[in-house]
Amino acid sequence: MREEPVEATAGAVSADGWLDRRRCAVVRETLGRNIVKLVLFQTSSDADARPGVLTERGVVDISAAVRKSYTPQLVMQGIIDDFDTLRSTLEKLARDEKALPLAQVRLRAPLPRPGKILACIANYWEHAQREARPLNMFMKNPDAVIGPGDTIMLPEYTVPWMFMHEAELALVIKGPSKMVKAKDWRSAIFGYTAMIDVSAREQGRRTWPATPLTSWLGKSFDTFAPIGPCIATVDEIPDPNDLIVRFWNDGQLRHNYNTDDMEHRVPELVEFATTVMTMNSGDLIACGTNHEGLGALQDGETVEIEIQHIGKMSLKVADPLKRTWERGVYMGQDSTHPDAVKRHRPRGEGGQTASPTP
Repeated sequence: MREEPVEATAGAVSADGWLDRRRCAVVRETLGRNIVKLVLFQTSSDADARPGVLTERGVVDISAAVRKSYTPQLVMQGIIDDFDTLRSTLEKLARDEKALPLAQVRLRAPLPRPGKILACIANYWEHAQREARPLNMFMKNPDAVIGPGDTIMLPEYTVPWMFMHEAELALVIKGPSKMVKAKDWRSAIFGYTAMIDVSAREQGRRTWPATPLTSWLGKSFDTFAPIGPCIATVDEIPDPNDLIVRFWNDGQLRHNYNTDDMEHRVPELVEFATTVMTMNSGDLIACGTNHEGLGALQDGETVEIEIQHIGKMSLKVADPLKRTWERGVYMGQDSTHPDAVKRHRPRGEGGQTASPTP
């Protein structure tokens, strides 16, 4: 049975990235252990980003307990590598140390510059009556990462027809991981976060440029990889293939699906990726999306993504060219939304046969 999301699972983030105390994270006991949700945060706009643990009392600074490094990304990678020995210390800090009030901190992307972002092409059934499509992935530009409260900037580039959102679960890797079998998938996963796979489109829902098929370009404009608000460690979530993913655009619910709909589930994704390449600590694998909720991103909008047991974050959208598209869920001929399929499919035709589209 699917569990409905709890209202305050990991701290809704306001449009400017500062946490709302009334909707902050609630630290609970799961499987007999304290939940640890790792964040990077600032106490002012010009302060350095520091590592912390998100608690019911606020954010506890853990920078004194972890290895120092040159960048916040490397600090977080060090925490991932050292976590087995750090965990008891971090749990004690989260329980006993003074927390910074949530209203006085701003969360940043928990992994500001991953070494690699691998992302699944399609990977959801979407009510289709067909065999699973072959598993495939593309690489997304790691420099496209932004975080809670940041702004998705649509490019001043008029060739793509539209810019769409894709709400996705992302796996945070613990490495080096190579040739990991599906049965051992947990050995390669440190935790989970949320990602919006912003995508430039050709006419319809095909990723730009559709010919030749080089979908990583349309996925890799600056700011096209928002992640956050935190990293929920692996043992907090018993089954990553039973999480509700939701996405709102100016309050309109668009994506609303469960990760149990994956064609290729998390263990298979880990085996596939690590067969091709070595995955290192802090790398990401985005698990794909249910395309039934696709829609346009436009200037001035506020978007929110929430994944059950991980959390919720909010971002703005800006377009220097002030372009406009039809608001709402995309319902074109290649949409997999059930209502669009009924509208466009000839009467009596069989199940959906939409080609894989990232």
